[in-house]
Amino acid sequence: MNAPAGWLERLRTGDRRSLGRAITTLENDSDGAAAVRAEVAAHVGAAHVIGVTGPPGGGKSTLVAGLIGALRARGRTVAVVAIDPSSPITGGAVLGDRVRMGLQQSDPNVFIRSMASRGHLGGLARSAGDVVDLLDVAGFHTVIVETVGAGQSEVEITRIADTRLVVCPPGLGDDIQAIKAGILEIADAFVVSKADLPDAQRTERELLAMLKLRRGDAPRPPVLRTVATTGSGLDELCDWLEQRQARGTRTAATAADRAAVQLVRRALAGDAYGRHMGLELVDGSAGSAAVRMRVGPQHLNFNGRCHGGAIFSLADMALGLACNSHGAIAALVDGNISISAGAVEGEWLEARASEVSRSRKLAVYRVDVRREVGGEHVASLSGTVYLTGRPVLGGPEGSAAEASNQLPPVR
Repeated sequence: MNAPAGWLERLRTGDRRSLGRAITTLENDSDGAAAVRAEVAAHVGAAHVIGVTGPPGGGKSTLVAGLIGALRARGRTVAVVAIDPSSPITGGAVLGDRVRMGLQQSDPNVFIRSMASRGHLGGLARSAGDVVDLLDVAGFHTVIVETVGAGQSEVEITRIADTRLVVCPPGLGDDIQAIKAGILEIADAFVVSKADLPDAQRTERELLAMLKLRRGDAPRPPVLRTVATTGSGLDELCDWLEQRQARGTRTAATAADRAAVQLVRRALAGDAYGRHMGLELVDGSAGSAAVRMRVGPQHLNFNGRCHGGAIFSLADMALGLACNSHGAIAALVDGNISISAGAVEGEWLEARASEVSRSRKLAVYRVDVRREVGGEHVASLSGTVYLTGRPVLGGPEGSAAEASNQLPPVR
């Protein structure tokens, strides 16, 4: 898409052809993708983006279909991004979510787009965030993003959603065990789906018991029961969604973000290994950081390709800066990397780290490494860090004198 003159204005007035062409451009990362992102960036933040995640077969698609009807009854315009898993053989996807929501597609105030994950981890497609921004700018009041349904690792939705609903179906055996770890920590609300089944009360009790164990003064997520096939509980869920003051929070910049940028800049400048690797800071905020590296002779292995250790170091530095950006020292306790493509000398690689969840002592981060030109995915790193509570030297709580003498390891 070589963005024709006036396409953004047509998009903002609801032109479906402009919307469809722009989405295809972003999905395929075509030549005009960067221009589309740049033009859209200044206009995002009006829509309420709702992420719906949970285990496979839990009733996410049925819940989303029910939500569409309930929100339309209130006069809301609704867009849906439904992520389906890709075939490891052909790379295609069944796009079953779109089939299940077919009845709503005839409504001119409803837009449904199915996207294949194309091997991207975290429950989303690589371009899902960009597509959500497009739907936001296109004027939809509510944008619903339904993740793949791959289990405990589906936490990337935190990056693009204002409100996260975690669907908890009954009948999974040990219900909480089946959806534990990070996916429970990201919830703004839990939805017990298929609440007409016998085990639904047990699932609700277990969720409420789990929430009582949480420490701190943060509000506890509500536990809501629904039967989407009959509409039971959907009005209560919509009432809760409508009263949330969450619209546009995914795009909001804060004073903490500005302070974090200064901190990570100082940290990277004081990191001897980072200087040796030639790493450069791209941007940062509270809980996130992006670092880039030009592959040089010192990064190559004996086959003349970028060493996997160099790729890990790049991703690890982004994670280290992100987890220390709050001003307290964080130490990596577990990290796993998956490398899907190589790199050659002269290429620029960019690693972007984002915070998935953060508790009193532990935080989880995800890092994506991509080619700077073309945006091709190179590697993914997931890491868990321990929060020491001690200030980062040179950070908001540390002294300048300490920082000038010694900077602690960023990891």
